[in-house]
Amino acid sequence: MRNRIEEIKAKGFNLIRGSKLEETPVDSGYQGMPAALQFNKIKVGAKTLDDAILNLGTLRKINPQLADKDVVMRAIDNYDLNQMREISDFFYKTSGIYARIIRYLAFMYRYDWYVTPYMVDEKVKSEKVLKGFNDCLYLLDGFNVKKILGEIALKVLKDGCYYGYKVELDGGGFTLQELPVNYCRSRYNFGGKPAVEFNMKFFDEKFTSTEQRMRILKMFPKEFEKAYSLYKQGKLVPDFVGDDRGWYLLNPEMTVKFNANGEDYPAFISVVPLILDLDEAQELDRKKTMQRLLKVVIQKMPLDKNGDLIFDVDEAQQLHNNAVQMLGRAIGVDVLTTFADVDVESMSDNNAASAQTDDLKRVERQLYNEAGVSQNQFNATGNLALTNSILNDAATMYNLLLQFEIFLNELISAQNKQPKKFYYRVQLLGTTIYNYQEMAKLYKEQTQLGYSKMLPQIALGQSQSSILATAHFENEVLNLVKLFLPPIMSSTMNGDTLQQLAGGGTSSDGVGRKEKSDAEKSDKTLMNRESMN
Repeated sequence: MRNRIEEIKAKGFNLIRGSKLEETPVDSGYQGMPAALQFNKIKVGAKTLDDAILNLGTLRKINPQLADKDVVMRAIDNYDLNQMREISDFFYKTSGIYARIIRYLAFMYRYDWYVTPYMVDEKVKSEKVLKGFNDCLYLLDGFNVKKILGEIALKVLKDGCYYGYKVELDGGGFTLQELPVNYCRSRYNFGGKPAVEFNMKFFDEKFTSTEQRMRILKMFPKEFEKAYSLYKQGKLVPDFVGDDRGWYLLNPEMTVKFNANGEDYPAFISVVPLILDLDEAQELDRKKTMQRLLKVVIQKMPLDKNGDLIFDVDEAQQLHNNAVQMLGRAIGVDVLTTFADVDVESMSDNNAASAQTDDLKRVERQLYNEAGVSQNQFNATGNLALTNSILNDAATMYNLLLQFEIFLNELISAQNKQPKKFYYRVQLLGTTIYNYQEMAKLYKEQTQLGYSKMLPQIALGQSQSSILATAHFENEVLNLVKLFLPPIMSSTMNGDTLQQLAGGGTSSDGVGRKEKSDAEKSDKTLMNRESMN
């Protein structure tokens, strides 16, 4: 009997594919052996084993230029601010962990503020101080302090710093116009604040159309038009060897710069490599999970007692195709038709699933540890040391809070025309989204000792102007002070009220109950009075 295995090899049938049998092209380099029986490469599905292991990471596939650990570490080592900001912006958009850490710190403080008039000269009229006080409140209310400071803090953490230009509004007040951070720099200070330089080539590189460029230029303050004209005339030459042309020093009184702890690079750029590790670990976990779902249906062709095939090649082909057609709609199932004994061994131990889950948790822990933020903030599993972690995070942002306070005092500096007689100061409270209720209670307790009556309400989110306006409207206009009376208690009544309720009027000194006549006094009272005399 002709050996049917030799017949199979001669015809080049592929019996191990999960589809209908076809004749496989013969590779002459392997002496007529079918390609399915060549062993020059280990196959994992349609990919080599190296591809299955190394080609991991969803973020890398989206943007291989930025989502690469070597690129990130090289940008950090070279202090390439532009590339670090580009990487940070990419991960802020694509990584939920990275974005949430930044938003958590940026909006931790509530940026509650209040204005205090300092009256140095007692002869200053109260009406004059009150007018300046109202002007300060009007200016800061119009500036939308809480909203703008939160947005600036977000830009500082994401980009490393924030550059802005103060713009006066037609109706009075100020706003901030953000400047593109990659075209700004600050090399020295002026009057204790950073001096900002802007590169005018921004308008040529970002806007190719002359009409559009001029329209955008008019949206900037007048100083930019003058500087751009000097740039086009070639008068903005480099300051030092290797410097770019086009840098112009803006008016220091109109510019602002904020950064976190004196550094201009993104605050959490060092976390990015660990985010990439976590992304790769998660994709590897998904692939392993999918692999555990795969099943292979093995149908072995029987042999007779002499070791020869019972079915011929055509019959084996039909049996294979029948199995493929029957399981064609099944998910994760392949069909293997073979004449050899097949055994599949797993390379993982019984604890592989639990160990794999622990590996993911370990990568996550390393990520949050590198960020310096407690993981319990986002995925609460316990409260140990959580309070101290929040305090440390607030301390990290405190330096930026002080920068904001200096900036707000610059905004109201126009009201300090006579600082030797009186002046105004703005202060930002240390209220966060975690402690504002506790702070309000502390301020309330201080009120009972004679301290500010406004601070409890400010800590709860109200502005000074709204507190004053509400109190005046309710008490003077609606006269609610006479309509809504507190419960009658000894702590809410004075001596006259007690006398009136007792029906005795008031005493001679206005305190206590009215003294009875001698006829109404008891004998013991009279004896005590005589002994006192």
